[in-house]
Amino acid sequence: AIDEEGGRVARIGRNNSFDVPRFDSMEAVGDTGDPQNAYDAGVAIGSYLSEYGVDVDFAPVADVNTNPNNIVIGDRAFGSDPELVADMVSAAVDGFHETGIITSLKHFPGHGDTTGDTHDGYVAVTKTWDELKNCELIPFVAALDSTDMVMASHITLPNITSDGLPASLSYEMLTEKLRGELGYDGLIATDSLSMGAIVEAYTPVESAKLAFLAGADLLLMPEDYIAAFDGMVQAVENGEITQQRLETSVLRILALKLRYGVLTPAA
Repeated sequence: AIDEEGGRVARIGRNNSFDVPRFDSMEAVGDTGDPQNAYDAGVAIGSYLSEYGVDVDFAPVADVNTNPNNIVIGDRAFGSDPELVADMVSAAVDGFHETGIITSLKHFPGHGDTTGDTHDGYVAVTKTWDELKNCELIPFVAALDSTDMVMASHITLPNITSDGLPASLSYEMLTEKLRGELGYDGLIATDSLSMGAIVEAYTPVESAKLAFLAGADLLLMPEDYIAAFDGMVQAVENGEITQQRLETSVLRILALKLRYGVLTPAA
């Protein structure tokens, strides 16, 4: 897996050792107003990722860049118009899929209307759920049926959830809203669990268990992998996490790997 959005977040594309297509930003793609260009970007990026043996790209960015003071999303988003972003995101997903790359919409439920950076610490969005549905959620909803994964952000939403937890750790947000209300049944990945918004308030074990119990299937990059792993094993052994809950996520992951040929069925 890789974080290869195109633009300033491109681990291969920004490395001069690789001769691959490069993009100024996804905002520049969005500015063309033509979803075909987003599709072409997905094909171009997906083609070289596939060539280098990558299966999963944590892209495209489905955020709507609605806050001009946003320091973390900005030109990583396709634009500030949710309908335009929805068209671009859906086209990009199709482009990635054309090359066999697994996609992950991010950063649910939308990191575009923030001024803080969850890499550094606590970030809250004060919008209501209805306000998100009228803007930030539009690109996510448009592509939920076509994407393979949704990445949950670490933003906290005090006017939506009562648990005070970041979206990535919130049962209300991941299970009740994303899976329940929006009807999504694909994989949910957390954003990196080593980011400031998580490590400042939770241990690696706490964040791993909370994210999993909230509904996440993939726990991305815990600050202390061994501690998080051992904590999850212990939580299953003592019944804090049920075998059924564990197997639900395992089966989602295996089904996705089988669909893309990452695994092949036993004879």
